[in-house]
Amino acid sequence: MLVARAIRESDLDGLLALAREVGAGMTTLKADVPMLTARIELACASFAGTIAPELCDYIFVLEDTTTQQIVGVSAIKASVGGDAPFYNYRIGTLVHSSAELDVVSRMETLYLSNDLTGSAELCTLFLHPAYRNGNNGRLLSKCRLLFIAQFPHLFGPRLIAELRGFLHDGMHSPFWDSLGRHFFKMDFDRADDLCALGKKSFIAELMPRYPLYIALLPAEAQAVIGQVHVATAPARHLLEQEGMYFEGYVDIFDAGPVLQARIGELRAVRESRLVTISDDVDAPAVHPRALIVATSTLANFRCLVLDADVHHGQMALDAQAQRLLNSHVGDALRMMPLHPKKKANG
Repeated sequence: MLVARAIRESDLDGLLALAREVGAGMTTLKADVPMLTARIELACASFAGTIAPELCDYIFVLEDTTTQQIVGVSAIKASVGGDAPFYNYRIGTLVHSSAELDVVSRMETLYLSNDLTGSAELCTLFLHPAYRNGNNGRLLSKCRLLFIAQFPHLFGPRLIAELRGFLHDGMHSPFWDSLGRHFFKMDFDRADDLCALGKKSFIAELMPRYPLYIALLPAEAQAVIGQVHVATAPARHLLEQEGMYFEGYVDIFDAGPVLQARIGELRAVRESRLVTISDDVDAPAVHPRALIVATSTLANFRCLVLDADVHHGQMALDAQAQRLLNSHVGDALRMMPLHPKKKANG
């Protein structure tokens, strides 16, 4: 059985092993022991509620309870750009016209932007390849949204997700090779590593502040703007189902899309509700369905997927489910259907 839960300090070895599986392009999950140790400590303090909300970094791990192996990780940063500038490119348009020649041209451009500063961020999503089946990816991604729905006061009004951009052969970024390397004089991995270590001042120091015309980039770079890494496509689909959308912001290194949403418009906020655990497991299930269910306490946050039914605000859970959630009869859970309702055609 798989359960998503708040990370613990004892999870360092498991997280390090997972980070070694990631490959290039994921800035927030590097196989670096000091960096992972510091981040786990920050996450534990975040779940304990001992630091300011805007500094919090909530990390969730997916545990295979049979083997006690960490097989996935995901996270929420409460606010980006508070301690260092948060950069993206915003896709814009410049219009040039000549009345004499009767010519009007519209040119798409990239503007260096700090517009998304202060947003909460979904990040660090990675699932071990051997577990990419069933509902495992949905649990790992959507547990964060139930967490936000349960604790909306810990976050600002906007949520973003910077998705990993397209890479050739899993290593080379056409966008970086065509643009970034000319200004930074380093390879993609080196720039990515510097950002992971929090050394972002070089972006402001070396990146041009004036608009960059997309049409002047090589065709292969133009083609990947707003496109995701092949392994990230399922994650993008899941987030779009939950109410996030692309609004023209991309990563400055690999041009991966930045999805965003108002937190109040997320499906988890609109459709999830609180229920109480019942032990009446012999009651007939009238409408059993796949639900994602999470505990309602900050320090003990745990989440799983199960088939269940809800009667008058009560959800019957057997002893195994209660143990996995570290909960008891009478405790409150937040739940929502795992799958969004299909939209009617027309």
